[in-house]
Amino acid sequence: MSWEYLVNHSPALIIIVPLLAAFGTPLIGRFSRKAMYIWIIASLTLTEIIAIIILHTVYISGKPMVYVMGANPYNMAVPPDSGGIPIRIIFTVDAFSSFMAFVASTVALAGGIYSISCEAQQSAQEKYYALLLLMLVGMLGMVLTGDLFNFFVFLEINSLASAALVSYRIDKGLAVEAAFKYAIISSIGALAFLFGIGILYGEYDALNMAMIASRMKFTDLDKIVMALFTVTLGMKAGAIPMHYWVPDGYGKAPGAISAMLVTASQASLYGLFRVSFTVFGLAANTATLGWFIIMLGVLSMFVGVTMALIQHDIKRLMAYHAISQTGYMLLGVGVGLATLGTAAFNQYGLAAMEGGIFHIINHAMYKGLLFLTAGAVIYRVGTSDLNKMGGLAHTMKYTTIFFMIGALSIAGIPPFNGFASKLLIYESVYQFNPVLSILAMIVSILTLASFVKVFHSAFMGPKIHDVKEVPKSMLIGMAILTFFIILFGLFPNIALNYLVAPAAKALANPLGYIARVLGGGA
Repeated sequence: MSWEYLVNHSPALIIIVPLLAAFGTPLIGRFSRKAMYIWIIASLTLTEIIAIIILHTVYISGKPMVYVMGANPYNMAVPPDSGGIPIRIIFTVDAFSSFMAFVASTVALAGGIYSISCEAQQSAQEKYYALLLLMLVGMLGMVLTGDLFNFFVFLEINSLASAALVSYRIDKGLAVEAAFKYAIISSIGALAFLFGIGILYGEYDALNMAMIASRMKFTDLDKIVMALFTVTLGMKAGAIPMHYWVPDGYGKAPGAISAMLVTASQASLYGLFRVSFTVFGLAANTATLGWFIIMLGVLSMFVGVTMALIQHDIKRLMAYHAISQTGYMLLGVGVGLATLGTAAFNQYGLAAMEGGIFHIINHAMYKGLLFLTAGAVIYRVGTSDLNKMGGLAHTMKYTTIFFMIGALSIAGIPPFNGFASKLLIYESVYQFNPVLSILAMIVSILTLASFVKVFHSAFMGPKIHDVKEVPKSMLIGMAILTFFIILFGLFPNIALNYLVAPAAKALANPLGYIARVLGGGA
């Protein structure tokens, strides 16, 4: 396989590799557990490498990759609609898509390595890893596809795999109940999303996002579709008040899956931002839609953090913080959408978007790390109740350090990555509306207070449990995410210049996206 071939087909390969690995995992697992572990880690590592290749290719070219399934990779001309019937599957990979693919692949790699020891005593591991890979396939497909119906298909793959993994440990039926709740809510949301797709198809004879955007007239039906998409994807992202599944889903899933549920929620957040800017951005009143997203963000921040303060279950507490942190992303990108097309966008709107998008990768890393540390604690002490923990810092030194790094980062304390993205949000949003910025800062203070409580309850004081540190593979999984937390905290310009700024500019340029797709390989 030549380098040129790998680059040209990388949008397809990043889906094919984990998909084939998922179906191969049960077969290999029947013969050798060790071989299965090697197969899983090799597949996840290769997927990560391909994600980096895509990221580099898009950054160097400065324009989206348009990959048409079955077409000549050297002449990716997009075929016409053929009377509204889509005859090709098209992936449109811009800087925002490649950014999200990198985030999902990185967290999945850390989660896969972590799971080798964490799930070693569980039964049906072949199914666990197959579902983990399918969950990754769903996330990658959601952020890479240029077609609304294919987005729905990958959304369903992601939802089904996630629901199955939430129920993996059963936990006296509690995990099954959480998975059932997640599956029901996801199914209702997916049907609403599919209904919206049907309306757009009936109106514009197209399913491709760029094609629909180019024909968008923003009729009353389109307004209904926009509402359906916004509510559905907001629910899947875990935004208040559509957050019902989050505390149970995150709380009962295995530690690695809780970390991956963060990126799964962010894939839905990507979908919300993509349809808001690309599909509706040229025709809709972006100020109104932007303010709606801002309000979702403010509610998510405040309600999430206040609910976290009263929790005594370590994973439910972190689940509510995941809701709260999602609010920062909604706030930042919402301000960008509300100011799109005005002079204020260049003054502070784009910076707010950059802060929100920067917070996506930062949140994936530090919240993923925190869920892994919570899983490590539960792995050793056998309970998630903070009232039954204490003194773990005496014997679980590395886990304690990892937890402290994640906790300081989520609270926005320098020199960790959470500080960099939150500061960017504070400064830019303050110019838009000082009250919103002050609320965001208050939420960060409450977040710090909450994690001081967790640190004191779980890690400080006399030893309650005579335990030892977790196995090396779990530590390696945590170390991978910690590396990015420290890297983006000490050198935020690396993330801003090479990852965040290109992603924000790509999202804010729907005309460029549409022209690239409808213009084919030009």
